[in-house]
Amino acid sequence: MIFGRNMKYKHLFEPITLGKTIFRNRIFSSPQDYPGLTADNFLTRDAIAFYEQKAKGGFASVCIGDCMVDSETGMSHPFQLVGDDIKCKVSLTRAAADIAAHGAIPAIELNHAGRNSNIMFRREGFIYGPSDGEFDGMEVREMPEEIIEKTIRAYARAAAFVKQFGFGMITLHGGHGWLIHQFISERENKRKDKWGGSFENRMRFPLELTAAVRKTVGNAYPVEMRISAVEYLPGGYLIDEGVRIAEALDEKIDLIHVSVGHHEIDEAAFHSHPSMFTDDAPNLEFSAEIKKHVKSPVALVGALTDPDLMEEILASGKADVLALGRQTLADPDFPLKARIGKEDEINKCMRCFNCFSNSKVNGIFYCATNPLIGHELESKFSQPPRFKKKILIAGGGIGGMQAALTAAERGHEVILCEKGPELGGALLCEKNIPFKSKLAEYLKRQALRISRSSVEVRLNTKVTPEYAAKQAPDVIIAALGSLPVVPNIQGIDKKNVFGAEEIYYDPGKAGKRVIIMGAGLVGLELGLYLALTGRDVTIVEMAPDHLASPPSGDGTSTKMSGLFGVNHGEQIDQGTVLYLQMKDRTDIRVFVSTKAVEITGEGLIVEDTAGRRLIEADTIIYAIGRKPLTEESFALSYIAPEFYPLGDCVVPKNIASAASVAYQIACDIGRY
Repeated sequence: MIFGRNMKYKHLFEPITLGKTIFRNRIFSSPQDYPGLTADNFLTRDAIAFYEQKAKGGFASVCIGDCMVDSETGMSHPFQLVGDDIKCKVSLTRAAADIAAHGAIPAIELNHAGRNSNIMFRREGFIYGPSDGEFDGMEVREMPEEIIEKTIRAYARAAAFVKQFGFGMITLHGGHGWLIHQFISERENKRKDKWGGSFENRMRFPLELTAAVRKTVGNAYPVEMRISAVEYLPGGYLIDEGVRIAEALDEKIDLIHVSVGHHEIDEAAFHSHPSMFTDDAPNLEFSAEIKKHVKSPVALVGALTDPDLMEEILASGKADVLALGRQTLADPDFPLKARIGKEDEINKCMRCFNCFSNSKVNGIFYCATNPLIGHELESKFSQPPRFKKKILIAGGGIGGMQAALTAAERGHEVILCEKGPELGGALLCEKNIPFKSKLAEYLKRQALRISRSSVEVRLNTKVTPEYAAKQAPDVIIAALGSLPVVPNIQGIDKKNVFGAEEIYYDPGKAGKRVIIMGAGLVGLELGLYLALTGRDVTIVEMAPDHLASPPSGDGTSTKMSGLFGVNHGEQIDQGTVLYLQMKDRTDIRVFVSTKAVEITGEGLIVEDTAGRRLIEADTIIYAIGRKPLTEESFALSYIAPEFYPLGDCVVPKNIASAASVAYQIACDIGRY
């Protein structure tokens, strides 16, 4: 075969045939549900645009997640697609057509929550699972055989349903603790009849279900099943059982989709959804082992962000397909960029859980580093600016860089000034932290994109009103950022006292025993980093119910148990990730409802309900928040006809807020 220029990833872009369908490459968009549906649980136009964006970016298949086959017995929450309501045909047909229009195969995941069917419990007072029991305070009744047969028929009907509307592949969710997995798992299936007990009996439900689906859609139609290769639970099965499951499914389905974990407890859920503390491709060993034992192609999912590593995985034969989840949010154009030789511009997922946190709390996916996500429909129909403007941007941090890129892409003349020697802003201090490597890559990548754009960058340049006036801009965007808040307590000027940024830049300044004032994300992450370098760390927090608040809130020390109000499998966010990393560490102590009173040569004097006491330490670090540079920003407000403050200089928030506001401001410029 002859390969043209820029074709670096030959295995990634080799077509694959599943059933009798040809997929254009080996990069699939894994099942993702969309948290914003209509009142009838149908896809909105925003949802369809969300999936279409991935197809436009070059993915071979785009899978819509969580289409529930039985809305009466199988829904875990109100925002799931229903696969048994004919009225959803319009939205499903439109979604399939819009995905297919860009050359991708539209796929859809069929699912049933089983004992996680909270909707049924609210209505009936009980739920069905493989066995009698209790789950999360809900009564679980053993699913009668007639309901089992009814559920199998529901899968088959849903399969015919979605095929009719244009979907070219079905994914059966057989992992992560959903109904199929519940029947497979010896830990959860305690039945004594033909549907439980032996391995063969526990596999009866998924195999009969698969046969019913296959009979409905035909042998030429691609059918995929996701499995958990290991459960990561006390008493859960290991890879040898995962191999047996795959062997039982071999050649009965077209693609074995290898995932791991279970959403019952966070320790397992964070294997299913890896965090920033996890290396790329953590499930590779499991797909590689399963590949040794099956003839069906194998898909690998989990923390795949690097096309070089992905090419190596395929070349080594450890997987046949690579399924991307959160990475499709960070960069829906991942395949296109890799194919045309712009892999260094791929925006890699930081695994910060901003997407999950927003979908749980607000019902919308927002990516911290890709402001397009959540605005796909508007982007699809966006108009170019009526007037091209000269824009001066003061500040080269997260917001300033994003504003510059977006404004330049829209044809404006952009000058980006940064008072320091490099772009990146306040977060540059964290670039050498091992578990923040994805953040460092993001900052570097944004700077690279700017260097390749029409943006004029002026480093070591402070934007004063006088300087701004000389540039005669049409628009000024103030993204000057913020400064650390210095606590007003006695002893703050001692030589052993530092701000968090100083220690991030030079951890060698910290002694063996460290106290951190402030238990926000900055304080907790710094505490974890210093503990990993061998320091003895104490974190002091004045609030009773902050991120580091123990359940009792009585100011006593805690080993992080219950720290973030964790609900198993539900609170997937960065706070819970830190909780899981810190909870078993004896070198990190957290005191809440505790006021810092005075810094002495021996340590920090604090006050709580028990009175005053000294906590001994060599180094005191403050991480109690940031102060916006409001005055400096608004001093620029009358220099140009248009003025936009953004980011920390308005209210110190986070990467997602800075990037999204910057993107939208830049899109707004040029209407008049």
